[in-house]
Amino acid sequence: MYRQVARNKRRSVIVVLLFIIVWMGIGALLGFLLGSTRNLDGTTTRSLGGVVTGIVIAAVLALAATSFALTSGSRLVLAASGAHAADPQQYQVLHDVVEALAIGDGLPKPAVYVIDDPSPNAFATGVSPKKAAIAATTGLLQMMNREELEGVIGHEMSHIKNYDVRLILVVATLVGLAGLLASIIWRTAFYGGRGRDSGQIVLFAIAAGVLLSIVAVIVGPLIQFALSRSRESLADASGVELTRNPVGLISALRKLSANDKPFAKFNHATAAMCIDDPLQHHDGWYHHLFDTHPPIAARIAALERISQAQTV
Repeated sequence: MYRQVARNKRRSVIVVLLFIIVWMGIGALLGFLLGSTRNLDGTTTRSLGGVVTGIVIAAVLALAATSFALTSGSRLVLAASGAHAADPQQYQVLHDVVEALAIGDGLPKPAVYVIDDPSPNAFATGVSPKKAAIAATTGLLQMMNREELEGVIGHEMSHIKNYDVRLILVVATLVGLAGLLASIIWRTAFYGGRGRDSGQIVLFAIAAGVLLSIVAVIVGPLIQFALSRSRESLADASGVELTRNPVGLISALRKLSANDKPFAKFNHATAAMCIDDPLQHHDGWYHHLFDTHPPIAARIAALERISQAQTV
């Protein structure tokens, strides 16, 4: 377990460094394109200064985005998901389960949030066990009994203890930011650009939009694929180790597998945080290109082997 925590901390650093390198590469290319000047004789002069400027600007933006992910990313995720603080009286059972498992795991009690959505799901977010939050949908709270809820919350507590939350938070925030910037730049390319230099501005915007779209749609999801599947399986096993009751999580996963209600406020950047991949409950074939979880049937089978081993 300690090795997993150390591995996830190293991965967080590696992900941030890769993100900065990718953005510096984008900055260099855009600086190369924008720094070129056309001469009167029709030839083009390339300027190394444009490349350097592009790299510096991109590095500053990447560092600012990383800082934002570590300081405000969890608040952004909770806000984007429509989460609100869970009232201690109205959601007493949820608070009691979170507090009991936090004490059992030797962790501070995470902040508790609820999402008004009939689709059963839950996720954890934050940058450390001291600054973590757990959110559950009203659909999950209505569907699960206490034993099953303990299984789900134990799974999420394991993500917090293993520092999975920081790793996925950084990736999700940076991927989401790249997508947002790509959208803004594409809008600029199609609706901006008037005047003498409009052609060069439009070409620059298209190049930037393509590169940022690649980061948001290809590079980001590939990083998530590499991180998420083993992380979910480990959280299942760690959650059972915490609750000492694999039956609760097995029963919860069976109910989740039968769910046919899509999670309304999901997005591709935050889907990897959820205990049940919300993309698996959408009919569009393109959603399944972004699956970040192992099949629930495989997760249940692994937990059943753990349960059988405990009874021997």
